[in-house]
Amino acid sequence: MTAVRTAVWGRAEQQDFRSRVRGCLLGGAIGDALGAGVAGDSLPDIRTAHGQQGLTDLVPVYGRRGAVTDGTQMTLFTVDGLIRAQVRRDTGAWHPPTDLYRAYRRWAATQHEWGPDERRTEDGWLAREEWLYTRRDPDRASLLGLADDRMGTLDRPKNPEEKGCGALARSAPFGLLVGWDPQLVFQLAVECAAQTHGHPTGYLAAGAFAVVVHGLGRGDNLDQAVQQSMVQIASRPGHEETTAALKQALGTVRQGLPSAARVESLGEGRTADEALAIALYCALVAEDVRNGLLLAVNHGGDSDATGSVCGNLLGVLHGETALPPGWLAEVEGRQTILELADDFAMEMTQGPALHGPANSSPGWLARYPRA
Repeated sequence: MTAVRTAVWGRAEQQDFRSRVRGCLLGGAIGDALGAGVAGDSLPDIRTAHGQQGLTDLVPVYGRRGAVTDGTQMTLFTVDGLIRAQVRRDTGAWHPPTDLYRAYRRWAATQHEWGPDERRTEDGWLAREEWLYTRRDPDRASLLGLADDRMGTLDRPKNPEEKGCGALARSAPFGLLVGWDPQLVFQLAVECAAQTHGHPTGYLAAGAFAVVVHGLGRGDNLDQAVQQSMVQIASRPGHEETTAALKQALGTVRQGLPSAARVESLGEGRTADEALAIALYCALVAEDVRNGLLLAVNHGGDSDATGSVCGNLLGVLHGETALPPGWLAEVEGRQTILELADDFAMEMTQGPALHGPANSSPGWLARYPRA
């Protein structure tokens, strides 16, 4: 993790980047909330409940409209961990996978504690957000992988048979490291995915997704970004399922007009490769963000994960202003997501002005402690 490329940011570039970061995180949350209302339902059941067009709007789940799942919760802690890694770099302690593991362990604490412990100032501000202290059907592999102090690695991954979509759904923020080279983005994403999802498909799909987000964040179109992701995974052992999923997503685009049947031909989204294929297909054929998200959630399977990943892709591609305002107004945790997105954008574009080996902003270190 030493050959990180340094970007030079003008004002226009900073504004564009912030819009893409906001779009990625908020778009993922909207897709997550939309899909949560029908997750696990079959397509016939969805149509019976919501009409022949299927789901067309947010519906109450977890007691409210716009509620997000563990996928969005963990995505936010991914962002928190990435910021903390940058801040800790000043101390010479530069090992981002460890910082991400600590962040994910802070998320795991929200799943069994009643609320934030104000005495633990080293946890930073995100861990003190009370709305995060609620269980939203957390991914079992993530809970098991984060249950002890041993961090999973590629050589010794946690849950080596697990290839569910949990790690994939939290990995968009790695792609927002647009100043990094794509191979480093990929490497970090797969190392952090292996902390909970140790099957090659589980972590390679997460890495491929991060590279796609990275390409979009740097101005590539979606097809170019997918091609770049296939280059990154081609030499990795066990890449076959992920490579096949990427190719199938591209091939399905050429088969005719988008439909729920074409989405279901890609799988149910319960495994990482299937969820990635569905989300990519829907993003590729989307007329706009609303159309793409509705296509991504109206299928039998893990609709919250496919909606979330599709929302990440469309959000980083088009920016925050392309998100449907009605859904944006209702999505749970919007203020927290915006605050974290802006902090991430500021850290990535103006980090040296916030902290350094000699002088640092006390307010910034209170938000993102080095401890």
